[in-house]
Amino acid sequence: MSPEGLITSEFDDAAIIDTEVDAVAVVDVESVDADDIAELELVVLDLDGTTVVDDGLVERAFLRAVDAAGIAVTDDELRRARAFARGTAGRSPIEVLHALTADEDQAQHAHAVFESAYAELVADQGLREVPGAEDLIRRLRAIGVAVVLVSAFSRTTQDRVLDLLGWRDLADLTLSADEAGRGLPYPDLPLTALLRTGASSVDGMVVVGDTESDIASGLAAGAGLVVGVLTGAHDESALTEAGADAVVASVADLVELLGLDELEADAPDGQSRR
Repeated sequence: MSPEGLITSEFDDAAIIDTEVDAVAVVDVESVDADDIAELELVVLDLDGTTVVDDGLVERAFLRAVDAAGIAVTDDELRRARAFARGTAGRSPIEVLHALTADEDQAQHAHAVFESAYAELVADQGLREVPGAEDLIRRLRAIGVAVVLVSAFSRTTQDRVLDLLGWRDLADLTLSADEAGRGLPYPDLPLTALLRTGASSVDGMVVVGDTESDIASGLAAGAGLVVGVLTGAHDESALTEAGADAVVASVADLVELLGLDELEADAPDGQSRR
């Protein structure tokens, strides 16, 4: 991003971030010229906090886990654990737990508690999409752009989330961290998405997430555009400092940022752009 607030990406045609807008910051984004995005092949979307509203459920499950495993028991320890979890949002829960304890059995116990606690919480309270997420995914796929949903969750937990939302078949592919090699902030998830969908170039890949780790992963993968959203863990300042090419209020704003209306208008009826 330039000092003037221009999004410098090969997908952008002078999209300008309005720095005067409140912390919800979108972006006075001018739509991207269709010619600049003609090679768009793949959009990689994070789940929790990006396409799925979290409502603090992950943090609550995490605090139950560290308490039950004896990693953090006192009020001070729990406060520190909460702060650490927020700072490392987007990373695999087991990796975060390993950072908090050197005892492998304790970390594994805590992870098992996290999985069961999260399952209980989502079963009780339900899950909901970030408004516009499902519509965006369907519109992208309709014009032949591959969409991959990625998550730091285990495959078991990720599938539970997808089932609750009825999203099992929504995207071209879903990937959990343990299926890609390393989790965030490494580039493994977006690069695995690219390889598995057959996309031809990282330049034609857009990576979208709500955490610094999502941004770091997209940048490390060489994505043509890395976008932060404000519906999850980290704020505009954190996402911008992490290197996001653009920060928007939610995934719904990708319709304008990517010039989706123009892409749909230009797509031949019934024909894939891939």
